[in-house]
Amino acid sequence: MGIDALSKNDPSSFSNTEDVVVRHAHISWLVDFKKQTLAGSVRLTLEKVIDTVNKVVLDIKDIDVTKVTFDGEILEFVKGPTVGTFGESLTITLPVNVPKTFNVIIQYESSSKAYALQWLSPEQTAGKTHPYMFSQCQSIHCRTIMPCQDTPDVKFTYSAEVDADAKLTVLLSGVSTGTPEALPGTTLRRHKFEQRVTIPSYLLAIVVAKISFRTISPRVNVWAEEQNVEAAAWEFGQAEEQLKFAEEICGPYEWGRYDLLILPPSFGYGGMENPCITFVTPTCVVGDRTQADVIAHEISHSWTGNSVGIKNFEHFWLNEGWTMFVQRKIESKLFGEKHRHFSAILGLNELRNTVNDSKHPEIETNLVKNLVGIDPEDVFNTVPYEKGHTLLFYLETLLGGPEAFDPFVKSYCQHFKGRAITTDDFKAYLYEFFASKKDVLDSVDWQTWFFGLGMPPVIPDYDKTLSEQCTILVQKWLKCPEAEIDTLNSSPGYKDLSPLQQREFFDQLGLSDEIISIKKLEKLDEWYNLKTVRNTEVKFRWLRLCIKAQWEAKIGDAIEFATIQGRMKFVRPLFRSMYAWPAARDRAVEAFKAHRDEYMYITARLVALDLHLET
Repeated sequence: MGIDALSKNDPSSFSNTEDVVVRHAHISWLVDFKKQTLAGSVRLTLEKVIDTVNKVVLDIKDIDVTKVTFDGEILEFVKGPTVGTFGESLTITLPVNVPKTFNVIIQYESSSKAYALQWLSPEQTAGKTHPYMFSQCQSIHCRTIMPCQDTPDVKFTYSAEVDADAKLTVLLSGVSTGTPEALPGTTLRRHKFEQRVTIPSYLLAIVVAKISFRTISPRVNVWAEEQNVEAAAWEFGQAEEQLKFAEEICGPYEWGRYDLLILPPSFGYGGMENPCITFVTPTCVVGDRTQADVIAHEISHSWTGNSVGIKNFEHFWLNEGWTMFVQRKIESKLFGEKHRHFSAILGLNELRNTVNDSKHPEIETNLVKNLVGIDPEDVFNTVPYEKGHTLLFYLETLLGGPEAFDPFVKSYCQHFKGRAITTDDFKAYLYEFFASKKDVLDSVDWQTWFFGLGMPPVIPDYDKTLSEQCTILVQKWLKCPEAEIDTLNSSPGYKDLSPLQQREFFDQLGLSDEIISIKKLEKLDEWYNLKTVRNTEVKFRWLRLCIKAQWEAKIGDAIEFATIQGRMKFVRPLFRSMYAWPAARDRAVEAFKAHRDEYMYITARLVALDLHLET
């Protein structure tokens, strides 16, 4: 069985969704920290699409399936050969005359190496007393913890019973349905959850840890280890306000709760939009609320991605480009339209860096991708986020500005609510909504926007008021003779910039064709104490600039920052930059190998590809 055995509807799934579809999953799990496994069963409620279907094909990876039953009858099943990172098919033979809607129960145990799970020892936590486990199922890792149709095209509801150590808290991407029950004769408690809104498999999430919460509003709690929960609650204290603004833009919030969980440093993303419990990197807790945009982003996913979904990951930009667009709409309501434009400019900087660093632009820099035979994670970058946002902002400008486009945003979210769509579906509805402006839409170069490589074909005319202040300072630093550097310390400068503008200052220095001298970098470091800066977005840009300038004294700082936390946005560019510089390459590779097991699976895999340790 090879790549051709994967589904035609989704090139990362084996499932026969054209024949039968999962509608509900009831999960029973025992969380075993010693074995680092989830053991138990899942009862899948399936619905026939074709009456004559005689088998169910599911996605699994490294799962030990022990028994499958239908109405008490033991069913035959076959596990297919492993196909790369996609795992294996699980084919279940159905009895004759199965009704249109039916249940199968699958008993199984996950592997201790399940890609979706990260198991931390007590020593790896802030409290140092209890272990910690959390999941990351996006993009195709749910198949490592549950037999499922692991494709975003299939949306289902779920319920769960999870047995875990009574000293620990259990949270899932659903709503708790009661007080945890002690299990007699054991040290376990049973936790029950329910998700009544349909979700794709990649939004199934679990955390088991010693954590506490602080309440922000009746529907928002912030969770973290006790040592960090107060700082986290303050950092994200605007979550309820952001949620209300999102409702103004997209329509009513349908998920009930919106809780936040601050994960340990190894978490590889800024945030993960798991329904009811967004996972957040601790690198956002910096004490100035300047990275609350991450929360605005994950809140926006409640509509764009979680509700309006995608058929497969070839259309991932519909999740992320739309979410960046709504995120910046929220920022506009909080901080004004100039801030929205400035945030877009910062996003373009990240997009330029991604395009410049791309090793395979033919699959990494186009908006709509062909992922046949390709793990979606292997092409994960900022392109769907920022190129997608740029297209939507361009369309807003073209179609009459926010006054004309805002009604479309809300209508889009409501029209496709609960559905999984493609780029063609988006385009068709855009034409339907703006039927009177067909000539304007026909002027858009759709082919280049969707399939062209590199930067967007059109860059909107963003308001550069906040950016120009940074540009003026950048030019001063680049053009000032080294003998006159001290004059820069007495004039308005870096300290007068906001934290967001400080990001832009370093972005512009890094993207400039002219490389700033090490002597000037030394002055920046001395005057502004950049070694100890708390803002991780600023620190990352500063260190990337130091590596670009080949300042050997900063290799150690870059390695330390890339290994004390696992956020891919920071880790991958730093390792790539160090690999490209022969003087830093060996140290970077050695450091990664020493810390590889501390990263999430996907972070470790992608950095290994960046460092040419894997192909």
